[in-house]
Amino acid sequence: MIEIKKYTLENGLKLIVHQDKTTPLAAINVLYDVGAKDEDEEKTGFAHLFEHLMFGGSANIPSYDEPLQKVGGDNNAWTSNDLTNYYLTLPAANLETGLWLESDRMLELDFSQESLDVQKKVVIEEYKQRYLNQPYGDVPLLLRPLAYKVHPYKWPTIGADIKHIEEANLDDVKQFFYSHYAPNNAIVSVTGNVEPDEVYGLVKKWFGDIPSRQVKKRQLPTEPVQKEMRIKKVERDVPSDMLQMTFHMCGRRDAEYHTLDMLSDVLSNGASSRLYQRLVKGKKLFTDLHAYISGDIENGLFTFAGNISDHATIYEAEEAIWEEIAEIKNVLVEEYELQKVKNKVESTLTFSEINFLNKAMNLAQFELLGRAEDINHEVDKYRSVTAEDIKACANRVLVESNCSKLYYLSISKKEKIC
Repeated sequence: MIEIKKYTLENGLKLIVHQDKTTPLAAINVLYDVGAKDEDEEKTGFAHLFEHLMFGGSANIPSYDEPLQKVGGDNNAWTSNDLTNYYLTLPAANLETGLWLESDRMLELDFSQESLDVQKKVVIEEYKQRYLNQPYGDVPLLLRPLAYKVHPYKWPTIGADIKHIEEANLDDVKQFFYSHYAPNNAIVSVTGNVEPDEVYGLVKKWFGDIPSRQVKKRQLPTEPVQKEMRIKKVERDVPSDMLQMTFHMCGRRDAEYHTLDMLSDVLSNGASSRLYQRLVKGKKLFTDLHAYISGDIENGLFTFAGNISDHATIYEAEEAIWEEIAEIKNVLVEEYELQKVKNKVESTLTFSEINFLNKAMNLAQFELLGRAEDINHEVDKYRSVTAEDIKACANRVLVESNCSKLYYLSISKKEKIC
């Protein structure tokens, strides 16, 4: 049981504190309720750009890293389609330094052309390195707009087009900041060797005077129900063929989420899972094969992804996946197999809560989903999943009309066959 105390400042900032006396350290996690889904379709990649800009100096502090390093701290951040998350760890005695740093960049960034140019170059280089110049790197750029037609999940967090970042100007950046980065659009979680009421006093001291802002109201388009299979084929200079198959599924807050997560684990969690034992180790159709869910807050994707063995065709490999889908749709998962997967999930969740930084991140995310306290009931939701639930969800989700397929074909393999 993770015990927490919750507070809300007058400006709307939410604070969650968990005391953990087993460590001399503390973690500060600042979650902003803004992700790639909140971007303009013609100006994508801004949430990720801000992940970098927030380290480029704030209104009163030219260097974020230097003061933090002087007190023994470390930091990082990540962006998703749903949120932007900043976190740091430091000795608990120096907690106030971290809160000072986070509050100043929430107040206002150093909106200079120099800072923007530097961070744009970093993001553009990352875009080229990870998505354009790496084998299979452009898969998200191909698959997302195939699966989504109107919802902003149709572009990855890096952005739909590198030109959107190249053309970003100071006015665009300022508008995005003041529309989303605000105390009334943020959740601060603090964990470690801290006293909750003292943390509240420090947070009120450093964040309390930051004015609440007119946060842009979220109005996301509803993705239409997919009624027929979609197929895209591309040829690239890669070592082997790759198959990606996605199916629309529910969002993170929905009742079926945990069942679909369990379904993916039955198929693909570990070396004893069905897909590995049968299609990788047994039939040797794939060199690797995974089934996983996206975990998005809005309606997400259930994905099969695997690299095809040299002696197999992508079509043979795909047929084998459909055979596995047919089995799990028609035959109940045996109790032993289901319990094995539940044990894995429970151990993973339990171990993730040992680390004080993980707890800080998870508490903020659960608060965004509804209530931070719900973190204590997550294991129970997985335990309650039945074989009948898995079968029913498989029959609803894993159907051909709900499938988008990407055939990522190797030119070199084609040449060998010819």
